[in-house]
Amino acid sequence: MKAPQQSLKAWTAQKWTTKSGKRSSDTGERYLPKAAIKALSPQEYASTTRAKREGKAQGKQFVAQPKRIARKTSGYR
Repeated sequence: MKAPQQSLKAWTAQKWTTKSGKRSSDTGERYLPKAAIKALSPQEYASTTRAKREGKAQGKQFVAQPKRIARKTSGYR
């Protein structure tokens, strides 16, 4: 396991964002590293965002990504 400071430093270097660049809490979009967003097709990003919005509507803060998309983006986190 990485030391907390190193983990935070790596997280910051990954440039996490939403596809629109707006806050996830305002748009309901999935928050991912920029490289992961670029690796997803528009349909895949829409699918993971849809899952996030459905979970948020149910009052969940953390919503898992669809398994296929999670495997694809795991290398970017």
